[in-house]
Amino acid sequence: MGARKKISADKRKDALKTLYFAKLQNVPTSPRKMRLVADMVRGMEVNRALGVLKFSSKEAAGRVEKLLRSAIANWEQKNERKAESGELFITKIFVDGGVTLKRMRPAPQGRGYRIRKRSNHVTLFVDSKSSNEEQN
Repeated sequence: MGARKKISADKRKDALKTLYFAKLQNVPTSPRKMRLVADMVRGMEVNRALGVLKFSSKEAAGRVEKLLRSAIANWEQKNERKAESGELFITKIFVDGGVTLKRMRPAPQGRGYRIRKRSNHVTLFVDSKSSNEEQN
């Protein structure tokens, strides 16, 4: 690795140390279905978001709920204290497309229809309201 590349990589790593996030990779649902759940909780306070996800009928909500609990635990680990109610908020959540498994399905007259089994990656950032105001 070149010197300039190493310096920029170290800067990126240092910037991530001050952020509190959790990642969920290779989830076997389409990104479109996962984005519906992500849009439900974007910007919410974490306890309220956990309630919304718990009672949502969507299958992806269970996975996002587990991811949110992981992000809260990461925040508590880095700050060495428990999160109080009303303190943490979901600052960013985004869904990226993952690998697509390509399969073939038999179709009439000897043809084959393509089936795309999509997956996605979810990244969720949490932070306290006071540190958001200090950064702005």
